[in-house]
Formats: sequence, structure tokens, C-alpha cells
Amino acid sequence: MEKLNPHEMFVKQLEEAAPYITAEPEYLEILKEPKEVLEITIPLRLDDGSVKLCKAWRSHHNNALGPYKGGVRYHPKVNRDEVVALSSWMSIKTATANLPYGGGKGGVAINAKELTKGELERLSRAFALGMSRFVGTDIDIPAPDVYTNPQVMAWFVDTYEKVHGRSEPSVYTGKPVAVGGSLGRGDATSRGGIYVLRETLREIGLLGKPLTAAVQGYGNVGSHAHELADILDLKVVAVSDSRGGSYCEAGIDYEYASGYKRENGTVKGMPDMDAITNEELLELDVDVLIPSALEGVITEQNADKIKAKVILELANGPTTPEGEAILTDKGILVVPDVLANSGGVTVSCFEWIQGRTGDFWTIETVQQKLDEKLTTAFKAIWAIKEEQNIRFRQAAYVRAVDSIITAMRFRGIWP
Repeated sequence: MEKLNPHEMFVKQLEEAAPYITAEPEYLEILKEPKEVLEITIPLRLDDGSVKLCKAWRSHHNNALGPYKGGVRYHPKVNRDEVVALSSWMSIKTATANLPYGGGKGGVAINAKELTKGELERLSRAFALGMSRFVGTDIDIPAPDVYTNPQVMAWFVDTYEKVHGRSEPSVYTGKPVAVGGSLGRGDATSRGGIYVLRETLREIGLLGKPLTAAVQGYGNVGSHAHELADILDLKVVAVSDSRGGSYCEAGIDYEYASGYKRENGTVKGMPDMDAITNEELLELDVDVLIPSALEGVITEQNADKIKAKVILELANGPTTPEGEAILTDKGILVVPDVLANSGGVTVSCFEWIQGRTGDFWTIETVQQKLDEKLTTAFKAIWAIKEEQNIRFRQAAYVRAVDSIITAMRFRGIWP
């Protein structure tokens, strides 16, 4: 069977939840497409004097609940369909977490690993310039994603402010604290996922028991998930990145693995551990599997080989609908991305509020509010799941789409 592209995945997930949503068909049809997409071509001057043309996009999916919100990723495989899909998932994610936002997403088709710091800055400023008429505090608030970080956000906001001639720190989130960022933003996606996992394990009777975990993807999200696993007494036995991974039955120490990654650029090849591929990691006999890289890694081709009891989706769209159907038949619980990784956008919302008011919070306040926000969302979605006897993802979509469509009804279809 031909693999669905990410946008088709989103549409299929929406359609799978539709029978449990009370909504007029036209509203569901509207949600299948983005409201608008901006595509630009960036001429990037490289250090050797040559010019590389880079395609870039920003998708605005839906803003019934508030301004568009979503990250910007730099990756060679970024394309329009992916950006549209990610903006669509962001609409569901922000509504799932009950945030005053709609869904947006941006991306540049480039391998950021090959760029010098100067080239990365020129690319980032060119993207921010091209998007400056498409974003704003009350319009669209971008944030970091794959291969973007607080430094990139600082270049974004500086460029935007120079173009518009005013200070506007709340237009981008995920910034360094020194330029208006929030404490607690760096590990927010992973920390939120751990809070959601805690509530999941509580509901299925596994909280407090010694459990093993495997983390696929060792960027910002995956590495922080490893770091925070101790909160739930999870023993991480395998980690991987784009080059491969390492397995150790006795457990992998976070400080050692993160230090090795910094020195070698990968977690592959750690001494006294078994080499493992990304594909093999997914199929390990662990209690919790944490995909934290890119979309579409769990499919109908490998789902039947997965042995984990719980899959915590910290990546966006890591499980295809066909793969999830197989996992469900096997009794594997998938904690959907739209809830599991919503900690990042939740703390981005906190940063947006702080930037607008100038009232900056302590790390304890940020983490407490994050826990409260996601625990409340989890309980509401779990109740829908149990009451209607549907998948966890379907329940999240039911709650989110109901919120979005309620707002759309009041606003009306105009123009």
C-alpha cells in the first residue's frame, strides 16, 4: 500500500474521529484544508560566495480559537504537504491543551547541519524577513521545531522588530531568556510528555512499578525525555538518533549519553553497549516506547513487531493510521502526539503571556502551571475515551474539534 503523506494522515485521523463528533459536515470539510499558505524562495549567500535557493513555507490552518501558533523546522525533506499537516495537527494540539490559539507551522527545505553559523544566521533572518507580513503577536506566533533553537528565535525576533520598527518580544516564543524567553521552555515538550505519561500509567495501573523505556531521536525533545525519565523511575535501555543508536540492558545514564552526543555528534557507538538501528529500537521489548524524531516511523510494515505496552508520541505524527490500527488490535496504548507533546506549545503560551505583560514567572510557577494544564487536559480526554470506548487519539480529536467547531459556529462562515 502506498504510504500516506502527512496531510493525508491528518485527514484520515480527522475522519476516524468524525463519527464521534457532533458537527455539521461543512465544518469538518473546512478543517481538512489550511486557510492559507505562504511559500517563498530564499536566496542564501553561502560563505564561499555561491548562492543556494531554499524553498520555505508558513501554513495557517485555522484561527477560530485565536492566533496561529506553531514551530519552524529546518530539514532537507520539508515540503508543503508536511508543513500543512503540521499546522493542522497544531490546531488540534492547541485546542487539546485548551490554549487560546489556532494552528500554524513553518519550514525551510535545507540541511541545517551543513551550514556555518554565519550561513544559519543569514538563512534565519531571510526567513523572518519573508514571513514578517505573515506573523505577529495577534496573528501568528512561531516557535522552535526540528533543527531550530533559541538562537534562531532570537534572530527571528530581532529581524521582525527591525522591519517593523518596534519592540515585540511576544511575536516569537522559545527565545533565550535574555531576550524575553520563558524559564522552563527548553525541556517543556519532554516534561509535559512525562506528566501525561504519569497520568496514563496511573490509569492503567503501572505507575510506581519499575519500567523500561526506549527513546528514538536524541535531539532536544528525546534527550530531555531521557533526562526526565527518572521522575517516573523509567530505566532507559536504548537511545538513537539519525545515525543509529545504542542499547544497554542495565540502563543508560543520561549524563553519560548526553556528554557522548555532544562530543561525537551521535549516540551511536557508545562503549560497552550494543549497536542498534532506529528500526530495531522500535521493536525492543520495553514497557514504554518514546518516538521523538520525525513522522511516519511506525507503520503497517513494522507495527506488528512492536512490543511496548505504551507508546508516548513526543514526535509529530510518528504513527500512521494503518500502524495505529494494528497497535490497537494488539492492545498497545498510543498516547497521541496532540496531547503527549503539547507541553512545548503550552509553555510557549506562557512565554507569550509573559512577553505581553512584562511579568516573568519563576521556573516553579511555569512547571506547576504546565502540570495543571496538561493533567486537566488528560483527564478530560481520558473520560471521553472511556465513555465512548474509542482510541486515545480519537478522544483527543473529539475534544479539540468540538472546541474549534463551537467557535466556528459562533463566528459563522464568512466571507
